[in-house]
Amino acid sequence: MSTKEKVRERVRTQETTPANNEIVVYNDDVNTFDHVIETLVRVCDHTPEQAEQCSLIIHYNGKCTVKTDIYDKLKPQCIQLLAAGLSAEII
Repeated sequence: MSTKEKVRERVRTQETTPANNEIVVYNDDVNTFDHVIETLVRVCDHTPEQAEQCSLIIHYNGKCTVKTDIYDKLKPQCIQLLAAGLSAEII
C-alpha cells in the first residue's frame, strides 16, 4: 500500500503596478551612430553593445524602445535624450 498525502497551498498574489511606460527613440537624419550610442550609454545606462543594437534598430526600423519603467523615472531620462538632440517620447 502507498500513502498519499494531499498538500494545499495558499498563494498570495500581490498586484504590482506594471512598468508600462517606455521611451521610444526615433530615427532622424541628423545624429550619428556614435552620438546615439554614447547618449544611450550615458543616459539610459545601456552597455555599449546594447546601445549599438538599439541604434541599428532605430536606423532600420525607424524607432526603438530604449527604456521601460514607470513614468516618473523615465521623464528625466527622456528630457536628457531630447537635450542631446535625439527624437524621443514617452508612450
